[in-house]
Amino acid sequence: MSDFAKVAEAIMNNVEKVVIGKRPAIKLFLAGLLTDGHILIEDVPGVAKTMMARALAKSLGCSFNRIQCTPDLLPTDVTGVSIFNQKTREFEFRPGPVFSQIVLADEINRATPRTQSALLEAMAEGFVTVDGVTHLLKKPFMVIATQNPIEHEGTFPLPEAQLDRFLLKMSVGYPAPDSEYKMLEAQRVKHPIDEIGQVIDADVFRKMQDMVKNVFVHEKVRRYLIDLVNATRRDIHLALGGSPRASLSLFRTSQALAVLSGRTYVIPDDIKALAHSVLDHRVILKPESKLRRMNAYKVIDEMLKEVKVPMDVYSWDKK
Repeated sequence: MSDFAKVAEAIMNNVEKVVIGKRPAIKLFLAGLLTDGHILIEDVPGVAKTMMARALAKSLGCSFNRIQCTPDLLPTDVTGVSIFNQKTREFEFRPGPVFSQIVLADEINRATPRTQSALLEAMAEGFVTVDGVTHLLKKPFMVIATQNPIEHEGTFPLPEAQLDRFLLKMSVGYPAPDSEYKMLEAQRVKHPIDEIGQVIDADVFRKMQDMVKNVFVHEKVRRYLIDLVNATRRDIHLALGGSPRASLSLFRTSQALAVLSGRTYVIPDDIKALAHSVLDHRVILKPESKLRRMNAYKVIDEMLKEVKVPMDVYSWDKK
């Protein structure tokens, strides 16, 4: 685990050369990727969402592809298409951009529901079926989708069932003035993305993903996690609470965050730190709660205050 921490630190340092002053966002991003999950980034344009994805792909030695989602984008533009070869008199499959290891779906809510479902099917199943033939996607396979929360004209919002497929929903946010000043200096001549190198290869990253699954989670922490998710199913403001997939996502991501924090065990603070990113997009507010200006963030925030946290965390046997 000490080697794991050193490699993870090197990856985050490498990405921070490109996305300056956003260490917490980079750490959360890497935790999501280590959990073999898919990430939805909702933020305004120009805050380095694409650069963060590119920098991570380059650091991990993974193949990268970007899909610019538009209303006229077809499912075959994502998955690939079979083309008839006149010389061989046979159909040949031409793979689409989804066959990369890290795929950036930029402005996913501008794609039609049909195209969205083709991408989300690949996310859920890990393979693509075209003309009755199944094509496996190379591991690790991760989709990073972005959407603009401000512009809604000409968009197709993701349904709740599809939002549930994303392990995390996060934002990057504006940089602090000092970080923005450093960014101007760093990009004065050329962009840092052109100069950063590869830290590890994809095979090593797969081993790191396997190591995350061995991080110790005490039964009291597991019970706290379950109590928190169950509270969303009973809350008077919510029409729909977190699913069992939400519990599993919170469990796996907390393991990744623990090891990125230099620990071999999960503490309740890991669960609390991830609750909003994992649960906010998985719950549905009642219409009357929306009229009272409630939102998912406020509801989850109240639950974090109300659900009892185990207090003897530092006295546990970690073995």
